[in-house]
Amino acid sequence: MRIAVIGGGSWGTALAHLLAGKGYDARLLLRDADVAQSINTRHENPRYLAGLALHPSVRAHVVAAEALDGADVVLSVVPCQQVRGVLRGLRPLLPREVVFVSASKGVETGSMRTIAEMVAEELAGLDPRYAVLSGPSFAAEVVRNLPTAVVLGCTDADLGARLREVFSTPGFRTYSSTDVRGVELGGAVKNVIAIAAGLSDGLGFGNNARAGLITRGLAEMSRLGEALGARASTFMGLSGLGDLVLTCTGDLSRNRQVGLRLAEGRALADIVAEMRMVAEGVKTTEAVHDLAAAMGVPMPITDAMYSVLHDGANPHDAVRELMTRELKEE
Repeated sequence: MRIAVIGGGSWGTALAHLLAGKGYDARLLLRDADVAQSINTRHENPRYLAGLALHPSVRAHVVAAEALDGADVVLSVVPCQQVRGVLRGLRPLLPREVVFVSASKGVETGSMRTIAEMVAEELAGLDPRYAVLSGPSFAAEVVRNLPTAVVLGCTDADLGARLREVFSTPGFRTYSSTDVRGVELGGAVKNVIAIAAGLSDGLGFGNNARAGLITRGLAEMSRLGEALGARASTFMGLSGLGDLVLTCTGDLSRNRQVGLRLAEGRALADIVAEMRMVAEGVKTTEAVHDLAAAMGVPMPITDAMYSVLHDGANPHDAVRELMTRELKEE
């Protein structure tokens, strides 16, 4: 099987490594020729996974036609806000009914579209067979073959069952679900809550506050998902609770790091500029805030993070407003 992995960041590289280790023809498409050469000759991505050895059969390309030639599966691992542009560029190279798997997490600003919706719009007429891979999974741990469990969302249960076999290894357990909307929203909204958790920890609010944020953040995630047709049970799974706990507590989480640095009093623009990898939660906070408002779904933690990130609100004031809201049943 030939699999084209679009995006040479940490997660795209880790997945290409995983798939190559299973014997698949894993072709990684990225923009930086120097990084591509390093992957092909030294079997290392020095920018995003420095010091970690990649499977020697991973082949990196900077020309899309070379990476996509004869691909049975296209795996997209580009930042959410870049997905639409990437799809437009790739469309002429994609066959009809291509199997298109997304491993990106987020909601598009402005349009408030999920990645599945962007794929449907930009690849209209090609009838892509879509799936999404999500769950608690730090890229470096996957490359090191540490035990990881994820979920693959696909409305076609038969295709989902086949794809979970493609991605599964003894160290990378892949479940399947037909709730694509729920799997995508869990992976997107958890990044918003992770920024809040990092901010809370950085301000010294303690373990009680972090646990409260995770629990009430899960409630927000579930409310929005159900309003958009997702199943509530999905948010208790790997793409919901699992990913939420990891990104709110693990220091490898880019979104948690944004919150920690905000707590130091640093400007958001400076934090984002210094990060090598995209912290999806910054833009996703804006998109989810707008989506919740449009749907009439109350999401107070998301609203608070929007006010801090995009309105310049004082974090202490935002916490005070959260804690003094009208009391109600859980």
